[in-house]
Amino acid sequence: MAADVKTRYNDAELEAFRALIKEKIVAAQEQLELMKSAYRNDSNNGTDDTSPTFKAFDEGSEVMSKETSSQLAIRQEKFIRDLKNALIRIENKTYGVCRVTKKLINPERLKLVPHATLSIEAKNMQ
Repeated sequence: MAADVKTRYNDAELEAFRALIKEKIVAAQEQLELMKSAYRNDSNNGTDDTSPTFKAFDEGSEVMSKETSSQLAIRQEKFIRDLKNALIRIENKTYGVCRVTKKLINPERLKLVPHATLSIEAKNMQ
């Protein structure tokens, strides 16, 4: 008789992953707010009364800083979206199943990358 191969995580395991993901969403949203707040406050960092030469350098670095902040915020928003999609997969009981191999993704991988949809095996095939 063949050994039972687990095709999905059980409800208790899914609940544990749900709790982990919700914690990560809260932390990620807090970080996003910090990024947005830093982005909004970047314009005034106390260099208004310095010489014009330094002002020009400062404005250049300010533009660069805003671009970087904006890119980080966009990545953070995508991360939050990916985590929320993982919650949907938990609801559908498809969470933790590799979308390529259809095998369970290693739980250690899911703890590190809870929004993963590929097993290491599938990732290496890419």
